[in-house]
Amino acid sequence: MAEAADFQGTSASPARRWLRRTGALMAAAPLLAGLFQSPAAAQADAAAPTAAKAVSGSSTVAVSLDSLSPSAPTDGDTITVTGTVTNKGKQAVTGSRVDLRVGPELDTRSAIDSAAERTSFTLGADGTQVGGKYVEKFAKLAPGVGERFSISVPVDKLDLGDSGVYQFAVAVTGQTAAQPWDQVLGIQRTFLPWQPDEADTRTKTTFLWPLISTVHVTAETGSNEQQTPVFRNDDLAKEISPGGRLDHMLSLGKDLDVTWVLDPDLLASVDAMTGSYKVQDESGTVTAGTHQAVAKKWLAALQKAVADKEVVALPFADPDIASLAHNGTGVAGSLAHLKDATDVAASTVETVLHVQPDTDFAWPVDGAVDPSIVKVATSAGADKVIARSDSLAETGGLSYTPSAARPIGGGNTAVVADARMSTAFDTDMTKSGSSTLAVQKFLAQSLELDLQTDKQRSVVVAPQRMPTGSQAQAMAEAITALQSSNWSQSQELGAAAKAKPDPEATTRVPSASEYPSSLRKNQLPKSAFEQIAETQGKLDNFQVVLTNQSRVVTPFGRAINREMSTSWRGRPAQAETFRTGVEAYVDDLADQVKLIKKSETKLSGRSATIPVTVQNNLVQGVHNLVLRLTSTSPTRLKIGGKAYSEQPVAVSGGHSSSVKFTTSANANGRATVVAQLYTQDGQAYGSAVTFDVKVTEITPTVMLVIGGGVLLLVLAGFRMYTQRKRAAARDAEDGGPDETDGTQDGPEGPEGPDGRLPQSPETDDPQHPSDPTPDTAAESTDPSGTGERVDR
Repeated sequence: MAEAADFQGTSASPARRWLRRTGALMAAAPLLAGLFQSPAAAQADAAAPTAAKAVSGSSTVAVSLDSLSPSAPTDGDTITVTGTVTNKGKQAVTGSRVDLRVGPELDTRSAIDSAAERTSFTLGADGTQVGGKYVEKFAKLAPGVGERFSISVPVDKLDLGDSGVYQFAVAVTGQTAAQPWDQVLGIQRTFLPWQPDEADTRTKTTFLWPLISTVHVTAETGSNEQQTPVFRNDDLAKEISPGGRLDHMLSLGKDLDVTWVLDPDLLASVDAMTGSYKVQDESGTVTAGTHQAVAKKWLAALQKAVADKEVVALPFADPDIASLAHNGTGVAGSLAHLKDATDVAASTVETVLHVQPDTDFAWPVDGAVDPSIVKVATSAGADKVIARSDSLAETGGLSYTPSAARPIGGGNTAVVADARMSTAFDTDMTKSGSSTLAVQKFLAQSLELDLQTDKQRSVVVAPQRMPTGSQAQAMAEAITALQSSNWSQSQELGAAAKAKPDPEATTRVPSASEYPSSLRKNQLPKSAFEQIAETQGKLDNFQVVLTNQSRVVTPFGRAINREMSTSWRGRPAQAETFRTGVEAYVDDLADQVKLIKKSETKLSGRSATIPVTVQNNLVQGVHNLVLRLTSTSPTRLKIGGKAYSEQPVAVSGGHSSSVKFTTSANANGRATVVAQLYTQDGQAYGSAVTFDVKVTEITPTVMLVIGGGVLLLVLAGFRMYTQRKRAAARDAEDGGPDETDGTQDGPEGPEGPDGRLPQSPETDDPQHPSDPTPDTAAESTDPSGTGERVDR
């Protein structure tokens, strides 16, 4: 929001607050006078002309404020503050005491920011000591040693007065050998939101609770009917296991009144883990996944948590809308992927969680928008864009923070999240001191926003997309305190988007030049979208030949959605590796349908058939393919009477099929033939196979010689037959064979000395010795070998 929104609206409240601030300063006067009378104060006063000058040595002791409970006290509460003080100096601190200080009321949101940025003790600005028994004393603070403290004070001892945000600090006072007088050696500021009674108008607050992760599933599936998914690594199992980030998010969120913002890809991935799945390691080795029970438990808990809550589904895999708008719209098909991701979002959530989500919201990175982002975000059907107030900033000089909903033209609405509250937990929250300060500042900003005006407004908090476990813990603590406060009430995101817009709030969408350069440098480059388009083209060419396209279209469609994920920001190398892997897998599957290579084929005669084998190593069958056989020398060799011939091809899964082409030869010699598969729309499929055909034509002279040889053989056979008949007739006339020696009478004839006809070596062979051998075995479906002949 613009800084103008930090000032109060017109009401009686500012006057009352001015009186309170004046009273607080007057009450602090005796303390200030006492300080000025001390040696340290005298030196500080001599060195600085104003009391606001930082006192030397106030960073000697580090103060960690580990807890402040309750975070938003009311009448009758006792505030307990715990933490640690650590001497960072080289000398021991003696006579030290830890006390509480209440500063003046902070009446603007900017004042809260300024107080949080100060690091050293400032006279006057850091308020007065609570004093009395509400201190903790240490005789000595040794260098480098931390000491725990705990101080409890009834809230009525703080003299807070009317509702407001007060600076609240823990300070350490003591002496060192080098400076042997009492002085503030360390201080930690925080904020105390004070709303003892129910506010006249409560701010309606929407807090988004995002369940989003990085990309985990590859495009690859097991080569079986079950299509077993393959995960990039086992990180998702760690996230949903007890103590993991997503498990922590779920266990915290189930007790909060929040709007769940889900990435359907996360749900689909965990759902895939409930069955058989595989996991790759860094070396590429694939092993069986073993976390089915964890996945089932996490999904069951999520189903229960969101059963009666508002659920917003982002497009599948959370596409990077800003990258698409800036670098992808010039690449054909990019916007279609966003539409597909949006269309599948609702069905995925309904299938896994059994709830109907809202898919009308788009969420660009950090809520940063420009006209092109809005155009792309709404092109897929969403009419509400979650922006942020540091992008869609106020320019009209409003004295308060307006409601989140803003009409931005074209029937679209920008839901502007509050930047201060949305970014309150995006730093390191692993230390309890950091978490406590973040919670108190968040609550202070919320109360200060409510006190700006008597108008009831809707505020939206959109935190970082993937909070760590410690960040989620701090967020949950803040939401819990806010839900029990007297100035805020929970509201769903859909209701915030439909709330009546403030007519004075800005509706100007920032120009493209105003888009943050820090975000622009982490976008997906144009080359990424070009690679996605190339992969899609290969997929389109492959899927048309499949008898069951869904086995490929669905997993690859989701993989392409994942290539556009917002989670790749800041990880360009990993993003490129994933895209390359998806494209390589498309190529590998398409190569499973191919032509078998052929060696030189020999063709004897004027006509014959040439077989070409198509192999399908896929699980499913292929069809809609055409095999074209082309002769590069049609004057010598023609295919089907012309330069080329085509035949349709259909091959069952795991089988091969031989396609035969009729050829005719016009001259002897070699002719090169090219076999190529095509899809029915004329696109080449796979690699061509080129082979030579050696034509040996049989001339009329050769045929005459062969015919003469055959005639001679026939005549020789006839002569042998007549000779046998004559010999048999003579035997009959002579009375049969000789009874003494078993031989026939008569002169020695062509039968030979023993009366038997001479036997030809080929007598037992049904073929004549001069018969030619067949070219090849009939209807052979085996691949052609070296020097093969073809069927005539």
